Amino acid sequence: MAESQMRQPDAATPDRLPALYLGHGAPTMLDDESWPVELAAWARTLPRPKAILTVSAHWQSAPLTLGATAPAPLVYDFYGFPERYYQVRYDSPGAPELAARVKALMPAGEPVADRPERGLDHGAYVPLIPMFPEADIPVLQMSMPDLQPAHLFEIGRRLAPLRDEGVLIMGSGFMTHGLPFIHEYWDGRAGAPEWSVEFDLWAAETLERGDLDALFDFRNRAPGMPYAHPTVEHFAPLFVALGAATEPGAAPEFTIDGYWLGLAKRSFQVR
Repeated sequence: MAESQMRQPDAATPDRLPALYLGHGAPTMLDDESWPVELAAWARTLPRPKAILTVSAHWQSAPLTLGATAPAPLVYDFYGFPERYYQVRYDSPGAPELAARVKALMPAGEPVADRPERGLDHGAYVPLIPMFPEADIPVLQMSMPDLQPAHLFEIGRRLAPLRDEGVLIMGSGFMTHGLPFIHEYWDGRAGAPEWSVEFDLWAAETLERGDLDALFDFRNRAPGMPYAHPTVEHFAPLFVALGAATEPGAAPEFTIDGYWLGLAKRSFQVR
């Protein structure tokens, strides 16, 4: 077969699932009037995944670590909420086959550990509840081994073949996450602080023009820093999603925008 006739590994295919970056919100997001509706509508546009691989802002562990591959209790990694938020369930099937594939895709220099007792944290299950409420799709959570954009991007690049195997790759964070600086929005005040708006618009414009160098250097180049991300774990999952894109420099499809408690909830998918 001529080389030009061979299927190229980066060629677009109709059944390839996108990779996502979304804002997961606090557990109270499930009570918001619009956000769960937006997430549910987004999920209805997607082909049904065979499995879901999620990377949450709330799990950083080195080396790269895979969570439970059999059903395990959720991780209620938040404090001071009403008791009902600690009673939420999301009993999705485990994904041992996906875990094996993730290990096979990682190079020798990227060790992978197992934590079979660790269930999904709220960065994973909160968005999954409105998106896939039946909880009948196997879900695997993967840690971020560090917060370095180039490294996370490379991990995403290694994971990209999973998209052709029916796996939905979901990076879960928040486009801005300056929690110490939004007290005046907690009572429902509309809008967002200037630093949140500026960072959100910069991120959208930088993503649209495919400037990966600027995104990798967001700590120094993005307006609104460090208020938008006093710590950067909620922006970091974006780089896994971008790495898994067929063309990482192509403009993403923005699916959700606007603000929640003054924080940018911009979300997108890449093909």
